[in-house]
Order: sequence, then C-alpha cells, then structure tokens
Amino acid sequence: MELNRSAYSVLQIWKDSSNRKPLLIRGARQVGKTTLVRQFAREFDHYLELNLEKDKEKSLFELDDINSILNAVYLLKGKTIGKGSLLLFIDEIQESPKAIALLRYFYEERPDIYLIAAGSLLEFALKSVASFPVGRVSYLYLSPLNFEEYLLAFKNEPAIKAINTVPVPEYAHTGLLNIFHEYALLGGMPEVVANFAEHKNISFVTPIYKELWRAYKDDFEKYARNESERKIMRHIIDAAPGETDRIKFEGFGQSNYRSREVGEALRALDLANVVRLIYPTKAISPPIVADRKRRPRLQFLDTGMLNNALSIQGEILQMNDINDLHRGKIAQHLVTQQLISIETGDRYQPHFWVREEKDTSSEVDLVYQYGKYIVPIEVKSGKQGKLRSLHQFIERADHPYAIRMHAGHFNVEKVKTPNGVPYLLMNMPYYLATKTPEYAGYLIKNYRL
Repeated sequence: MELNRSAYSVLQIWKDSSNRKPLLIRGARQVGKTTLVRQFAREFDHYLELNLEKDKEKSLFELDDINSILNAVYLLKGKTIGKGSLLLFIDEIQESPKAIALLRYFYEERPDIYLIAAGSLLEFALKSVASFPVGRVSYLYLSPLNFEEYLLAFKNEPAIKAINTVPVPEYAHTGLLNIFHEYALLGGMPEVVANFAEHKNISFVTPIYKELWRAYKDDFEKYARNESERKIMRHIIDAAPGETDRIKFEGFGQSNYRSREVGEALRALDLANVVRLIYPTKAISPPIVADRKRRPRLQFLDTGMLNNALSIQGEILQMNDINDLHRGKIAQHLVTQQLISIETGDRYQPHFWVREEKDTSSEVDLVYQYGKYIVPIEVKSGKQGKLRSLHQFIERADHPYAIRMHAGHFNVEKVKTPNGVPYLLMNMPYYLATKTPEYAGYLIKNYRL
C-alpha cells in the first residue's frame, strides 16, 4: 500500500526552487525515506538510484570528477540519459563520507541534476566528513507518520477536512478522537500503518514491531564504538520503555553502569533518533535554552513501538482517555511525537519547563515557541485548579497564553491562577497536536483578556 506523506509537498517546492541545492533527507531507519523518494521520482523524466551499502556503487565515489562519476553511474545502470529532467538518488550515503563531501560539487558544477541523498545514521557519518558542504545542501527531516498523515493513509477526507479547519468543528470531535485512539495504539511507522490499513488486524503488526526493534539493535554494531558500549546500549533499549519519569544516568535501569557510560550511550542513541533525550528549560521567554545539568526524560522514535515494548496495546483498546495510561506518559509521548514531526527543515528539539527551588518544584509537560512567546503546554485532563505547574509558569511569564491537550472538546477559557493572575487557557483535543502552530496563532490573534 502506498502512503501519502506531507513531506511530498516539501519535495515539490524543492524541485521548483530557482536556487535548488542537493537535498539531504535525514531520519531514523524505516521511517519511509527511500519510499518517499521513489514515489517522487514519478515527477521526472529519468531516475537513477544508488545504494552505497553496495560496494560496487559506493566505489563510484572514489572518483574525484563529478562528470566521471555520472558517466560511471550511467554505465553501471545501463542507462542513456537524453533530454528531460533527471533525479539522482543516493541512498545510505552515510556509508561514504567522501560522497557526502562531493555533494557541493554537484551543486556547483551540475545544477541541472536533481540530487537527493538519504541515510539512517547520517549524524554519525557527518562527524567523519572533513569538508562538509555547508551552505550547499538543503535538509529534510522525516519522522514516522503523524496523525494527519495517518488520516491521509486511510484517505479519510471528512476527517482531513475537519482537522484542517480552525477551530475544529464540534461535530467532528468524537470521530476524530476515536481515530486518534487507533493511531495511539499503532503509532506511525510506515510498514505498520500500511499493514493495518490493508488487513485491519492488530495481531498482524506485532511481528513488524519485533523486526523493527531487531533492526535498531543490529545498528548498534555500526554506531557503538566498542563491545562495552554495545552492551550498555542493549541494556538501555531494553530498560528505557519502563521509565515513566525523568531519568538518572547513574545506575540507569537498575544497572551498575556509571553516569558517563550511560550518558555516552544515550547520546549515541539520540543521534540515531531511536531514543531522544528531552531536556528541561527554565526559560519563560525566547530563546529556549536547554538546561543539560538537570535530569532529562526519554522520547522514543514512535509511540506504537513503545506500546508494543510495554505490552499495553490491549489496555489502550479499553480506555476512553489515553491520559489514564502509563501515568499519563503515553499521551505526553504522543503529543511530543507530533510536535517533532511537523518540523521538517530542522531536527526539532522539544523541551519541558521546570522550576526547581528549595522545598518546591514545578514541571510543565512541554513548551512551544510561537514568535516572541514561549507557550506552556500541559497534557492532562481535569479542571484548571489541577494545573499547578502551568500556573507557576503563567505567573512568571510576560504573556497570558497557555494550552492544555486533553480528551475533551476544543474551547478557550478565561481563567485565573490561585494567586489571581488572569490568563487564557486553550483546551485542545490530543488529535490537534500537529496543528499546534496554527492554534497558537489563532489563540494569540483572536483572544484578549
């Protein structure tokens, strides 16, 4: 089954750009990079694909002249390229740091060729590139399918229309929430979504999750520096799903590993986009600066994979509000995944807000920068009186805007903190998380105290 991706429109804009540069697609393994490019290849008269995990194709980039490389590619592929547009796709480019460095010469010497490169472990390879083509390459970051793409996969036109209407129509709430619970169960890995769309059977996708986990564990061989680090990574990947709060590096997962060992392994997994480190910030106005001296929390690549690792998919099927699951961490995880997915031009780094002082502490689930504002986001149900940490943020901020993601209906309330500070609380259903930029703008533009 072919899945429609939002990133396709980004590729079209890139194709039509008058100052087009080679495009480097970054993202974790199995998020659909290669499939996306193959679909996009239909937009061109000619298409050539290289996979640098194949030694014969990797060796082409030992040549130093771009035209010699192209002629060698044509010969290897048995292609005669005449008139018309050509898309050259270099997959798994991380296998050749030299190929990455040569991207600048494609930009300078052969701007007539549309060149896209992709790789799963690019963050590691880039450290080995002596002369990276800064300013001569564009980027596209690809994540697992977000909820909006999930609706596209099932060609649910009424739901797509409703979610793109600001504010969301009242009549659409129950239907969208039900579909979102299905998405919360499955996650957004393309192979999982495609299989479920075809068979509508949750039991069919369980082996796919296991294969995905196995593929990520096999990757440890590639980016771990030694056998000791591989062992630590294996322990982390097995123990991490059970973490429901901010983590400590020292003795992570009831181990004897030291803080430095765990930290190095987690940072490697973060670079691979398998497990992200989400650090707190103390900022209440831009810029958002991470406080790396404080304990982070973990974010998996995909909530569906996390659900499978925790064996809680059956519980999700029986719940009306996913905030009741795993101490609210699955709902928080889902919202964070949606925010990561909507930033395609850069590697989006989420943050949460903390205030830690003697005898008191506050923690807001997420903060989102919209223009000159840092907007606090709480992911929970209940009345405003339970939003203690959000109130702490509002009483220190220079604006009155706040967001709560919940299972309830959309609305905007004028409320006060316990100390009498007035603010505007926008209650957003979970399924609108991908629309956070639009709704933050809607709140700020249309509401005043």
